[in-house]
Amino acid sequence: MNKIVKGDQVVVIAGKDKGKRGQVIRVLGGKVIVSGVNAVKRHQKSNPMRGVEGGIIVKEMPLDISNVAILNPETNKADRVGIKLIETEGKIKRVRFFKSNGSIIGA
Repeated sequence: MNKIVKGDQVVVIAGKDKGKRGQVIRVLGGKVIVSGVNAVKRHQKSNPMRGVEGGIIVKEMPLDISNVAILNPETNKADRVGIKLIETEGKIKRVRFFKSNGSIIGA
């Protein structure tokens, strides 16, 4: 289980976009793509066969997962994440929790 997953609200803690917040669009191994963060302009050639329009497009590039921290909605600050095992109805389940206050993420 990854500590940061698709749909999480995160804060950038290092790099040119430090302090920006956004939602994780995609997790790519050790990198994440966050909406509205690390945006670059790319010149794209049109391709009528594929229906691709040319011009200057703005797209988000991947950030290293170590440069983002999950946003704790209770404190409204960046927080560290831990994983612990809890037993529910006889089954052991891995859950993520905030290190600052111990509350379970997504519960």
